[in-house]
Amino acid sequence: MHGKEVAKDEETKKIPHFKTEEEEDRFWQKVDSTEYVDWSKAEHWVFPNLKLSTQPITIRLPKSLINDFKIEANKRDVPYQALMKQALYSGLATL
Repeated sequence: MHGKEVAKDEETKKIPHFKTEEEEDRFWQKVDSTEYVDWSKAEHWVFPNLKLSTQPITIRLPKSLINDFKIEANKRDVPYQALMKQALYSGLATL
């Protein structure tokens, strides 16, 4: 996040120092990270207790659609809202 200006190796550019998280976010959205990070040397980390932050929303859906999700979720023995989230992720990936 607020990293020092360090060269990763000779082939990569230096990652600048960021004053804020927002500044860092804007930077990474505009650049190709492979110019700054050698991803072939990246380590794989597992965070077993990491939970995505969520935000409740209000959305109006047809009752029949909600009922269809509840029926399908019951068949799969999963909460219907979890099934809805999975459907949103899957749908977004196809856009």
